[in-house]
Formats: sequence, structure tokens, C-alpha cells
Amino acid sequence: MERNLHPLSHVWHYYLLVSSVIVFPHHFVEFAITAFIIILVPGPSVLFTIARAISWGRATAVATVIGNTSGSLAVSIIVAFGLGPILQRSHIIFTGVQVAGGLYLMYLGYDAIRKSPIHASDMTNQGDSRPSIRRSIRDGFWVGFLNPKVLIFFAAILPGFLDKSQGHLISQLLIMGVSFSIIAFLSDSTWGIIAGTIRNWLATEIKRLVTMRIIGGVVMVLLGIFTLVTAYRQR
Repeated sequence: MERNLHPLSHVWHYYLLVSSVIVFPHHFVEFAITAFIIILVPGPSVLFTIARAISWGRATAVATVIGNTSGSLAVSIIVAFGLGPILQRSHIIFTGVQVAGGLYLMYLGYDAIRKSPIHASDMTNQGDSRPSIRRSIRDGFWVGFLNPKVLIFFAAILPGFLDKSQGHLISQLLIMGVSFSIIAFLSDSTWGIIAGTIRNWLATEIKRLVTMRIIGGVVMVLLGIFTLVTAYRQR
């Protein structure tokens, strides 16, 4: 009898150990809604995916998204282990990161609005040579990894949803980072598939792409303001 219970006791022990380290954020629903909004906004990753879809079709766009979300996930892991311990120790740094990120996000939004005609033109000029699936994944990875919107989200917006009273901030950051990547994959793939389907309609009228970029810029400015308000309330 004891021999049969012994493996179960080990399973229970490991469950308790994992549950004591992995803490699910209390504000996960609010985080998921905010993540969906910022992912849906046409930023560098979405624009790159749409550009590939317009030039090369849906398969290339989806391959680009796979690389893109892998790059975003890598950023989330780096931020979790690099920023998590610092945020847990210092409330001043915690607030400072949010303020700096909010201001920078507003700048990115303003810059997106100002340069919307240039960005729209670049989207319809992706070269003459169709990239391979492997290259599309690699290019997408670096766009996601170097995307300032993603970095600002993980470093400045995401900490606003942490529950410091629960502790284990690294665990909370990792859970939200993985969730962000899953949402990003589903959203950006949808963008790519739709854009690949109506590629001729998008490419024939550049004003449509300009409008898309302007809307994205406005939403980024609003998210920057939201971040500043959140930092003020949590001061």
C-alpha cells in the first residue's frame, strides 16, 4: 500500500513546489485586454507582416509572424529575469520605468503619425525576390526582438499589472510574457492572412495604409497616457 502511495506523494510534492513558485497575476484579465489592444494596433511588427503579405502572400506572412512572436517572447524572458528583481526591490524604479515607458510610447505614436506616408510607401516596396520560409522566420524574429513597442510594453506597461503583494514577480512576468506572445501570434496571423487575401486592394491605394498607420499612432499615444495615469495612481 505504501509502495503505491509513494509516487503520488512525489507528484503532490512537486505540485506544491511549482505552485509556490508560479504565481498567476490577479490582474490577468485586465492585462490580456490591454495586451490585445496594443498588439492589434498596427505597429512595426504588424506593419512588417502586412508588408510581407501584400508582396508575397499569406504563407510568407504567417512565417514572419512565427519569427516575430518568437522575438517578442525572447524579449519578455530577458525583461522578466533582468527587470523583475529590480522592480521587486525598488518602488521608485518601478514607477520611473512606467513613466519613462509611457512618455516614450507617446513619442512612438507621434512619430508614427508624422511619418505615416513614408511607412506606408515602404510597405508596398519589399523588393523583387520572394524570401524563403526560413528567412521570413529569421527576419520576423529580429523585427519582434528589436520592436520598441514590445520592449516598452514589457518594461513599462506590463509592470502595472503585477501584484507585488504576491511576490514572485519574475513568475508573473513570465506568465504574462508567454500569454502576450500567444495573443500576438493569433492576432498578427489574422492580420497577415487578411492582408494576403486582399493584397491587391491594399496595394492599389496607399491612403488606406497611411490611415492605418495614423490610427496605430493615435492608439499608441493613448496607451502612453494610460501608462502615465497608472503610474500616478500606484505612486
